[in-house]
Amino acid sequence: MTIHATRAFRMKLKPGNEDEYRSRHDEIWPELAALLRGAGIHDYSIFLDEATLDLFAVMKLHPGHDLGPLPEHPVMRRWWDFMADLMEVEPGNRPKEWPLTQVFHLA
Repeated sequence: MTIHATRAFRMKLKPGNEDEYRSRHDEIWPELAALLRGAGIHDYSIFLDEATLDLFAVMKLHPGHDLGPLPEHPVMRRWWDFMADLMEVEPGNRPKEWPLTQVFHLA
């Protein structure tokens, strides 16, 4: 059995940007999707808690892959710049992330 690494984290949307955030992801750039897949990411979902505007992201990584180089990739940087007006970000426009700890899993 192959074990896939799962990573989950929380981000924060700015008020009034729910529809635009969804719209931009509905039209995700093909080069960004290819970059994420090339980094070993698959089965990636982002959920919105409409009451708090918290975004909950869950992604799976194929074995042997590492997200380390992604933050420096030009396509990733452009996407962060494109999304920065909609969400809370760090300097350099990387989305603020709070890691989530898995407490239960039913396989």
